[in-house]
Amino acid sequence: MAKVDVSKRIARGLRINPSRVERRLLIFIKKKVEKAGATGAVVGLSGGVDSSVVVSLCAKALGKDGVMGVSLPEAGVTDPHDVADAREIANKFGVTFRVVDITPAVLGIRQNLTDYKVGAQLPTANIRPRVRMVILYYYANLLNRLVVGCGNRSEIRSGYFTKWGDGAADLFPLGCLYKTQVKQLAAYLKLPRHVVEKAPSAGLWHGQTDEKELGISYEKLDTIYAGLDLKLKFAAIAKAADVDTATVKYFIQRERRMAHKLTLPEIPKL
Repeated sequence: MAKVDVSKRIARGLRINPSRVERRLLIFIKKKVEKAGATGAVVGLSGGVDSSVVVSLCAKALGKDGVMGVSLPEAGVTDPHDVADAREIANKFGVTFRVVDITPAVLGIRQNLTDYKVGAQLPTANIRPRVRMVILYYYANLLNRLVVGCGNRSEIRSGYFTKWGDGAADLFPLGCLYKTQVKQLAAYLKLPRHVVEKAPSAGLWHGQTDEKELGISYEKLDTIYAGLDLKLKFAAIAKAADVDTATVKYFIQRERRMAHKLTLPEIPKL
């Protein structure tokens, strides 16, 4: 099959009907909250596209009074512009907004680890999303609400999230959408362009971005996953994504390796 044909098939596979998607996600959020007997939602509002879309959907599904957006910055790590963008989104949709500085909590954990290793970047970085989730669940428990996660399908398939950190939530409404599809929905929802086009970051360390850490752009990653969904040959997918076949195979293997992040702790059968 010619490259152009494969590229068109994949592009069609990634194209969404944003109006239909929005309706289905609003129903999903509303039903999940009602079924849990909860009064609303708490969202970690980073100022990025995913959390902004989630806040928009929650505000529409539950009413603005039933949604709290929480910005969780750390001194020296979080860009102040991200907090400003989070506030802008909260104001746009009229939801309650809190800023909780996680610096003291992160420092407290590090200072109380007697064998803390300064050069251990990833273990240290993963403290941050886990601290953030503790705070989100504090507000959820306090207000009888659910924590609505912001992970998308690209992150979930690649295992690009912190277990028991940003991977811990009561529901993931964007878990069915690849990153490029989330951006389509964001455009439909008329989110600010500077938020939609911002370089995605998990806020793990200063200057960190998703695509640098993954080693690939979301556009290419989504092309790979969409090609796999269509059961296309590896070589054809690689050409459409402008990567080599080894990269396609790497992300297949990565998905398998990271599968443990998506399951509850295993219990033996006796």
